[in-house]
Amino acid sequence: MLRTVNRVLLGLLGLLLVVLGGSVLAVGLGLNAPSWWIHHGKDDVLLSDSERTRWQDEGWWWPTVIAALAVLLLLLLWWLAALLRRRRLPEVLVDTGDGEGALLRGRALEGVLASDAESMDGVHRAHTRLTGRRNAPGARVRLLLEPHVDPGTALTGLTAGALTHARKSAGLAALPAEVRLRAAKHRAERVS
Repeated sequence: MLRTVNRVLLGLLGLLLVVLGGSVLAVGLGLNAPSWWIHHGKDDVLLSDSERTRWQDEGWWWPTVIAALAVLLLLLLWWLAALLRRRRLPEVLVDTGDGEGALLRGRALEGVLASDAESMDGVHRAHTRLTGRRNAPGARVRLLLEPHVDPGTALTGLTAGALTHARKSAGLAALPAEVRLRAAKHRAERVS
C-alpha cells in the first residue's frame, strides 16, 4: 500500500509542478493568460506586496501558517522514513558450526520458501518475505489457496513442510512466521 501511496503522491506533485511551471513559462514567453490566472505578464510577480502582507496583522494568521507548515513537515518526514525503512531482510546469518558464520542471501531463502509452499497440494501461489534481524529472522507468507483446500490443512502443511525445511536448512533455532491465507477467486460451479 505504501508503494501505491508513494506513486500517487509523487505523480500528483509532479503534475502540479509541471502545470504551474509550464504556465508561468508560457506567460513569461508572451502567451496570453486567462483573466483568472495568478500570473499575467512578463513583469508580473506571483505575489504582490499587498497580497503578501494582507493577513499579517490578523492574530490567527501566523499560528495557522506555523501549524500548517509543521503538519506538512511531519508528513514529509513520515514519508521519508517510510521510504528509507527496509522492509526486506537482505541476508541471514547461518551458523556453520565451526564458530564462524556464513551469510545467506535473504531473497534466496525467500525463493526457496515460496517454491516449497507452492509445491504443496492446493496452493495456487505463494509469496514470502523475510523480516527481523539477520541473526533472528522471521517470515511473512501469503498463500493463495485453491477453492477446495482446507485452510487448516494448508497451514499445517506449510509449518510442517516448507517452514521447517527452511529453518533446518539455514540452521536457525526458530523461524517465526506470519501467514495470511486467501482463497483464489473462481467461477461458480454449475449444479444440475
